[in-house]
This record gives sequence, C-alpha cells and structure tokens, in this order.
Amino acid sequence: MDTMSYRDSGVDIDAGTQAVELIKKHISRTRIPGVMGGIGGFGGAFQPDLSGCKNPVLVSGTDGVGTKLKIAFMMDKHNTVGIDCVAMCVNDIVCMGAKPLFFLDYIATGKMEPRKISDIVKGISEGCCQAGCALIGGETAEMPGFYSRGEYDMAGFAVGLADRDRMIDGSTIGEGDMLVGLPSSGLHSNGYSLVRKVLFERQGMTVDTYVDELGCTLGQELIKPTKIYVKQALRTLEVSDVKGIVHITGGGFIDNIPRIIPPGLKAEIYLDGWDVPAVFEFIQRGGNIKQAEMFRTFNMGIGLVLVVPGAQADRLLEELSDDGAKVIGRVSRGAGGVELCPKRK
Repeated sequence: MDTMSYRDSGVDIDAGTQAVELIKKHISRTRIPGVMGGIGGFGGAFQPDLSGCKNPVLVSGTDGVGTKLKIAFMMDKHNTVGIDCVAMCVNDIVCMGAKPLFFLDYIATGKMEPRKISDIVKGISEGCCQAGCALIGGETAEMPGFYSRGEYDMAGFAVGLADRDRMIDGSTIGEGDMLVGLPSSGLHSNGYSLVRKVLFERQGMTVDTYVDELGCTLGQELIKPTKIYVKQALRTLEVSDVKGIVHITGGGFIDNIPRIIPPGLKAEIYLDGWDVPAVFEFIQRGGNIKQAEMFRTFNMGIGLVLVVPGAQADRLLEELSDDGAKVIGRVSRGAGGVELCPKRK
C-alpha cells in the first residue's frame, strides 16, 4: 500500500507557510503601540494604554463580508474585501464610543493559494490602518471539498476600548434631537443576495457590463469597499454631545435606527436631506422594489448616523463638512420605528 501524506488529501502545508511569509509585510503596516510580539504565536497579545480612561470597558464585535465575496470571485479581485471585513466590525463598536485596538481575521478556503491570501490580508491591513487598529493575529484554514474551487469565506473580530462613563447607548436621546448622516461609498456589504438576484439573474448582466448612469462597470461599482467611519466618529465625540450612533448595515434604516431610539419616540427621515446614489435607484428599478424594502435592505447612501441635540447639529455639520455630512432627520414623539418623510418638516 502506498504511503499517504496530508497533501494527498488536498491540504498543502507548504502553501500555508508561503502565505504566512507573504502576509507579514502587510501585517507590519498595522503595528501600533500596545502590540506585543509578532505573528506566529498561539495568540495575539495587546497591552492597552489605560491612561485617561477612568473606568475602562472592552467592546468587541464580529462580522463577515457576506455574499459580496461572490463579486470578488467573479472579478478575481481580492485586495479590497478585507477592508469590508474590518469595516463591518470596527464601525459597529465605534457606535458604542469605543476606539478599536486590535483585529483578528479568519479565512477559510478549499485550496490554499498564497497570492490570493496575501491579497485578502492586504485589504484587511488597509482596513486596520484606516481604523487605527492593529492586526495582531488570525487563522487561515484549508478545507478541501468544503468550498468550491476558487472560493473562500472570511470573518473578522475587533476589540476596542471605551470609558464606561462616556459609552453611547442612545438612552439619553430625546424629542428634537437631530440625525446627522455620513455618506456611504455605495452598497457597502449588505443586500448583495438581492443585488445578484436582480442584476445578474433577472437582468442578465455580468460584472463586466458597463452602466452609463454609474459611470463604470457593474463589478467596479459593486466591489467598492465599505467606508470606515472610526476617525470621524471619534472626532465627533470630542466636539459634540453625541447621544447615539448607528451603523447602517443589514436591515437598513428601518431596523437599525430603532435599536437606539428610546420607547415613545420615533425617527423621522427626511428623504430630501441627501442625494441617493444612482446605484440604489438602478437596483430598485431593475427589481421593481418598493421604497420601504429598499430602506430595509440597503444603506441608501448613508453609512453612519449620529444623533445629537438639535442646537449642536450645525456645529457637527461644520466639523464633518469635508466628510459630506447632512442633516437627514429628527427624533419626534411616536410609537417607535422610522417614518420616511418626503420633505423636512
């Protein structure tokens, strides 16, 4: 009987080792004070600076990229989805007033392709640099027979630090507070199952289809990475009495904003408060999708919402003028939820 090795089962340890060597240069870009040691250990260590933090609290978040990865597979472009993975985690924890400290990733694939893994981690590292956090570890798993050829999945895990006395939970939100929105870069990382159903299956398009109203190919639009709002959000905490922050992800406006609105109040959204990017109208028209469904599935051009006292809205707009901030609504009395208003009341 012939002898067998792990390689015979489809797992290439040498390819895994090569991938580790290729990603080291990307990981080194994310190193910040507090990182202890390098990659290769059984765990990532980080020593946080707690000076000035009276009552430190660790805030964690985890997420993946979802079926947006299908777009990466179609385009054979893998150096941006890592940004999405980081963004979906750090944008969540900053909503609680936490500064991201470090990030870990998990990548699983059917066949280890070192160059592709390097591209993925390059994107993760770029996302960490944008968020100001360190990539201190991760795991790459080769699982032959589990994933289709050329495909992979990924998830991320972020940990941040907040002062308990300054944490944000929406509990102080009241009538008359204003909602200030920061623009998204596009679809971000939500709604892609519907997008693929509408544009690829129903409309028969491909990632190479050029769309005049988008000014680019469909793939170029759909692969745009999620915007990371950490630096803007943390800056606003220093200049305004931010009462709530909402990351507009799965569930869109309809499900996410009510998560921080106290009972007896509702969020009025002014539909004339910002220009909805063309990609959303393109998808809505292609799928004959109702407005309420659009606002429950997509970010509609607003990736982060900040709730501040009405008297501070103008100051916040000035602070975030370079980021395209807009007043998109207000908090009023009501039975909860979100009311889509054609015009500002």
